[in-house]
Amino acid sequence: MATMDTTTDQSAETFMSVVHNDSTQLREGYAEVGDMRLHYVEAGDGPLVVLLHGFPEFWYGWRDQIAPLAAAGYHVVAPDLRGYNLSSRPNGTKHYAAARIAEDITALIHELGDESAILVGHDWGGTVAWTTAMNHPDVVEKLAILDAAHPRKLSKNLFKPRQFLRSWYFFFFALPWLPERIVRAKNFRFLRRFLRDARPAYTPREMDRYAAAWSQPGALTGMIDYYRSSVRESPVKAWNEIKPVSAPTLVIWGQRDRYLGRGLAEPEHNDVPNLVGVERLPNASHWVHHDEAERVNQLLVDFFAREA
Repeated sequence: MATMDTTTDQSAETFMSVVHNDSTQLREGYAEVGDMRLHYVEAGDGPLVVLLHGFPEFWYGWRDQIAPLAAAGYHVVAPDLRGYNLSSRPNGTKHYAAARIAEDITALIHELGDESAILVGHDWGGTVAWTTAMNHPDVVEKLAILDAAHPRKLSKNLFKPRQFLRSWYFFFFALPWLPERIVRAKNFRFLRRFLRDARPAYTPREMDRYAAAWSQPGALTGMIDYYRSSVRESPVKAWNEIKPVSAPTLVIWGQRDRYLGRGLAEPEHNDVPNLVGVERLPNASHWVHHDEAERVNQLLVDFFAREA
């Protein structure tokens, strides 16, 4: 594992300004996990908390969580998932199956010197967190999910008319080459609009940082290949691979989510028998960790401290 001080790399010069706590020392590193190289940002010391971003974000999506969680006594690590920003971007949709990404996260935890961690996932990061907890239960101490449906719940509802309309982009992204062309047009107008529900709205400076990540060679295809892999997977195979999650689990859900219906928030009891609760935030969009950052941070800290 290679770790570097942020002051030695020009790409990290602005990192400190995005962490809302001047006393927080942010560090940047890379971890070799199998044949992947994962870029990450970390802060703090203590029990390991791994923050998994969703589409179309990267580690920066957790900018409002890193410092508060570190200040609460945790070693916080926010990686770029494979395909995103500065992490490896392998060619081919087979490399973006959730099970493969879950293997990355398991290896990352071990590479960081820990046997297990608390996982927090949003959107696709939530799917990866669910999958890690199902396939590698020994590495997940606790699980916090933000606006990411459990795989069984999503599978049951994805083709229902109302949810299908919400999730139309799943199927658009399954097309070859055209999505990349549309998404790249007019300085990533498609992705900028994808984030439009956030309140407060993302600033031009924040959007420029996202655009810089989207501009990394091969990143758009890597990001979209998550959807291609998911849509092309056999539904029977995906259904049969669902396993119970044993870790204590908290779900946090923005009730104004444009992309996922409210009925997807609560997983079935047999799938998540140790569900602590579903916290529904009525004024938050899909970008709940941005819209209600202080509330989300407090919910997470309280959940982490809760006896298993």
